[in-house]
Amino acid sequence: MRYKYILFFIILLTACQEKREVSTSFYYWKTVYKQNKVENQHLKQFQSKKVYIRMMDVDLDINQKAVPIAPITFTDSIPKNLEIVPVVFIVNEVLKSQSEAQLTQLAYNILAFVKSKVLQSGQKDYEELQIDCDWTVTTRTKYFELLRNLKEHNKTRILSSTLRLHQLKNQEKSGIPPADKVLLMCYNMGNLRQYGKQNSILDVSELQKYAGTNLGFYPMDIDVALPLFSWSVAFRNKQYAGISKRVSLSDLQNKEIFIIQSNGLYLAKTDLPTFGLIKNDEVRYEESKAEDIKKTAEYLSSYLSEKPINLIYYHLDQNLLKNYEITQLEEIADILR
Repeated sequence: MRYKYILFFIILLTACQEKREVSTSFYYWKTVYKQNKVENQHLKQFQSKKVYIRMMDVDLDINQKAVPIAPITFTDSIPKNLEIVPVVFIVNEVLKSQSEAQLTQLAYNILAFVKSKVLQSGQKDYEELQIDCDWTVTTRTKYFELLRNLKEHNKTRILSSTLRLHQLKNQEKSGIPPADKVLLMCYNMGNLRQYGKQNSILDVSELQKYAGTNLGFYPMDIDVALPLFSWSVAFRNKQYAGISKRVSLSDLQNKEIFIIQSNGLYLAKTDLPTFGLIKNDEVRYEESKAEDIKKTAEYLSSYLSEKPINLIYYHLDQNLLKNYEITQLEEIADILR
């Protein structure tokens, strides 16, 4: 009888737990910001309070100096009801060549550049800065030093860092970034360069190798990013030849120029310079299917803490959004609650 009471108490306690608070938003990962009716409608539908906008990449120039690459241009202002979260992508190789003094200067340059871009966007200020970098064991020390410099000179604002699956799993080697929170990137999780049929964008079985209890015990608040994109991966003589976002599924299904093979890859029947392909190149089409995103959300939900999270879809683009019903994206967010 005692055990029945205990079981009843556990069930009651579980039933009384409040749902996890989930705020939904989007990345904006283009070099020109223009207001778009469809994109704005999605932000409105999800009652998004913020939008994560890539400001620039940081890479090395010919003189091995860290410089902004492909910075965003604002032809329109960000809607006044939205908070802007500037995102800066740092190429991992940059960190290898930076001295302590250069890291201090780089932090100062990033903050100055971000501030100017935020003002160009029509916003007066920002509350959070996100740094995106696929740091490794060899660049960990310098990346963390850069984050500390950014935090030191930006104390009143939240500093977040992206977190890739290998960094989540290998916490002892990768370390815990000195930031206020992390954003787990739940995409690009397979071996992109591996020949054959697979989906390197999103694969729940691959996710399970890295996440699990590592999520629940991570010593920092975690936000989640899920993919809304596709691409075509080209192979030449069974060797990786690059990504082509210009080759759509409808192109691949055009029997005049491609042959679908038994391994699921598409074979180019002739040279296709528009796509950067030559005869006999093979193409693997990869996409983020709604049902796979739902499975990912279900898996993550069972391991994430009950703390509020931000769900950020990658990314806000009319051509990508048309592949998903708003109700599908709402259901995914609800799964995480």
